[in-house]
Amino acid sequence: MRQNTFAQHAQSVLGFIEYVGLTVITVATVIAGSIEVSQMATAGLVTLADLLLLFLYLEILAMVAMYFESGKLPVRFPVYIAIVALARYLVLDMKNLDMWQMLGVTASILLLTLAVLALRYGHVRFSYGEHE
Repeated sequence: MRQNTFAQHAQSVLGFIEYVGLTVITVATVIAGSIEVSQMATAGLVTLADLLLLFLYLEILAMVAMYFESGKLPVRFPVYIAIVALARYLVLDMKNLDMWQMLGVTASILLLTLAVLALRYGHVRFSYGEHE
């Protein structure tokens, strides 16, 4: 009985820490997005890199919202974020990358895209059921 009570308290503490962490991530993402929008307004210019960065922020917020709603985090969300981050890196540093580096980044994007397709196919084809 005592061990069960300890496990329940530990789970409550860890759950609280998890929610605090998610709240910090949310607040930091909103602040970073606000700063980015402010810089775009000040410059009077919106670039593709700015849009991709804002999209990254939105994906992070969507990931946190999904976790708050369901208590689960689909592995696809971090993969989407990685794809957009690599695309942004490619757009920003294209002039500084040699051919092999560009091929490496684009191959990474392709592999991540194939991973998303495999995950989606597996999720649809081999569904977990209602209890998982």
